[in-house]
Amino acid sequence: MKKIGILNQAISEVIAGMGHKDKLVIADAGLPIPPGVRRIDLALTEGVPGFAEAVEAVHRELEVESIIVAEEMEEVSPQTYGALLALVGEVDVEAVPHEDFKTLTQGTTAVIRTGEFTPYANVILVAGVVF
Repeated sequence: MKKIGILNQAISEVIAGMGHKDKLVIADAGLPIPPGVRRIDLALTEGVPGFAEAVEAVHRELEVESIIVAEEMEEVSPQTYGALLALVGEVDVEAVPHEDFKTLTQGTTAVIRTGEFTPYANVILVAGVVF
């Protein structure tokens, strides 16, 4: 059994298999997940697990070079947006309309669905390299 880090087998496997520029989505409970994209469903109840918890855990293991968010997030859910920026640190942030965000999820490695009920609490993490 793993002693540290992400214990969820599917998430651990996805992160270990990612390369530079691959994309991983961490989503609220309502984001539609396109057919053919791997779904890792963590949602248990409203708010469990939360978006920030999932981002924090994944960010500890995945080198993130940039993120993509819905431009609506900053206005509609400013606390979640601020928490996200604090968690990921100094990375490039691209904001796109929510409809475009949903389209971008089609080309991602996987979508991790949380129990988050905050509007627009979704992010695409773009993998970087550690060297």
